[in-house]
Order: sequence, then C-alpha cells, then structure tokens
Amino acid sequence: MELKMGYVILYAESLERTKHFYGELLGLKLRNEFGTYIEYDTGSTILSFNTREGGREVTGLPIPDGLRKEQTFELGFVTEEVEAAVDKLKSAGVPVLLEPVEKPWGQKVAYVEDPDGHYIEICSPIG
Repeated sequence: MELKMGYVILYAESLERTKHFYGELLGLKLRNEFGTYIEYDTGSTILSFNTREGGREVTGLPIPDGLRKEQTFELGFVTEEVEAAVDKLKSAGVPVLLEPVEKPWGQKVAYVEDPDGHYIEICSPIG
C-alpha cells in the first residue's frame, strides 16, 4: 500500500480573514469553495480550510472554538524572495514571529502567524 499526501485541512474562525491571508497576501490560487470549505493550490498538495463549526458538522469531531495557541505543526512555503515575502506580510499587519535568518545549512527562514495563530514558515529552497 502506498499513501500520498493529498491535502491538509486547517480549521479557521473566519474564512474572510483566511482568504485574505492565503489568497491576497500569500498569493495562493483558490481551487474550490463549497460553503464553509475552501481549497488552495500549493503544488502537489492541496491546502484546505473549513470553519470550526463546519468541520464539526462534516466530521462529527469535537473541534474546539476559538484561537489555539498550542502548536504541534507548521506550514512551510518556499520562495527565493524570503525578505520580500516577509516585508509584504509585515506591512499588512501580519505578526512576524521570527525575522529572516540564515540557518547553518544555508537556508533562509522566517516565521509569521496566520489569522488563526498557525505558524507559517517562509523559507528559501534547501540546496
């Protein structure tokens, strides 16, 4: 059996804030929108969002309300222009958690926070 990552779904409080951040600020292309569920093209994996209420309705899972501050994952977006991407986000009022720094392995990395508190890594390609 071979499994491939098809999509990631994050739960959001506000689809409008989510669409502004991922669509307008990050420039991702909206792929589908069905009620409270949206998808963005990100390459070979689809990035999806649903409202917390919509997620509970569809899955029956006990998805909590409100912003979550505990972090167990991050989303990474790769670009050759890390500083420019971070400057654009910063000028739009997006919280910058870590300004661009060069890691020992040569990769430039920065972190911002999306409207729901998810950690977003903006980084250069490795190698």
